[in-house]
Amino acid sequence: MSDYIALAIPFFFVLIGVELLWARARGVRVYRLSDALTDVSCGVTAQVAVIFYAALQLALYAWLYEHARLFTLPTWAGWLVAFVGVDFAYYWWHRLSHEVNVLWAAHIVHHQSEDYNFAVALRQAILTSWTSLLFYLPLALLAVPPLVFATTLAFSTLYQFWIHTQLVPRISGPLDYVLNLPSHHRVHHAINPRYLDKNYGATLIVWDRWFGTYQVEDEAPVYGITKPLASFNPLWAQVHYWFELARLSRRAPLLGDKLRVFFKPPWWHPTGLAAPPIHDVSPASFVKYERPLSTALARYLLVQYALLVGGATLLIFHAASLPRAHTIVAAVLVLLGVIATGALIERRRWAVPLEATRVLLTVGLCLWLSRVLV
Repeated sequence: MSDYIALAIPFFFVLIGVELLWARARGVRVYRLSDALTDVSCGVTAQVAVIFYAALQLALYAWLYEHARLFTLPTWAGWLVAFVGVDFAYYWWHRLSHEVNVLWAAHIVHHQSEDYNFAVALRQAILTSWTSLLFYLPLALLAVPPLVFATTLAFSTLYQFWIHTQLVPRISGPLDYVLNLPSHHRVHHAINPRYLDKNYGATLIVWDRWFGTYQVEDEAPVYGITKPLASFNPLWAQVHYWFELARLSRRAPLLGDKLRVFFKPPWWHPTGLAAPPIHDVSPASFVKYERPLSTALARYLLVQYALLVGGATLLIFHAASLPRAHTIVAAVLVLLGVIATGALIERRRWAVPLEATRVLLTVGLCLWLSRVLV
């Protein structure tokens, strides 16, 4: 699965460029550099993490397929069951990831951005490949071969990239009833009260229509999460809700509630504790979290981040053929890069020393590799 995603990385950035030009031609602003860099940082972190356990995940699926499948399907039927099964399993994983706190703690990363654009599609969580795997494993029992499953899942993920845009208006007609389209997914990412927890589909929107979670886009969406992250730190983005759950569990007066916190919906609160405040979601008055960037810093971040993403992409492509020690060192350098980027955006006191250290280590590694490989 990761190979298809890795192959698509250059096209993701080409399409982001197209969206930027399209938005400029229409006189609208859909990107903020600080937010977009954080989106990509979350995605880079998740993809680099997958390097270390993607093979294990596919091996678990393959073992079930070899030892526990209920029957064997002809090739055409395997692809058909894979397409319908992956989409159906995704719907229920996605829905429960909004209704169960331990699943939401992983999935929340994808919803934190207060913008909505192609970069948001890249904002992924480290843990969701594990939480979703639990929902996909039954497909092994239904005799979907591992390669067919992995390919179908990859293309389902790739389909969802294009629906993360504000620039495509609502598409009426038959497609609106069958496919998950940008207007449907804008609703899903919005925090307007009428839009919360709606439109969970991946490629198809039919599951939402059948199971009562469909909502048409009929008012301007406000994007983000109901309690704003207010941070451009990509690592904090990955873990912040776990800390929030731990704090809530610690404050809960009843022992049972201390445990229920992790399995209740995000809107639930323990007995004896006040409900969290409701934040303003009016399109006219909603204020996005922002840290203005100087022109010099913005240019530096763009150049350094292009190099960082290029290095991360090479790592993803070649990790299988690299010695594990080299892979770990490269992954650590990428991780330091995304941390430093967020710290520079937020003007942390330790940001410049960390960035200088990262650059020196990266240059040293490149010089060492050039001597070893020549």
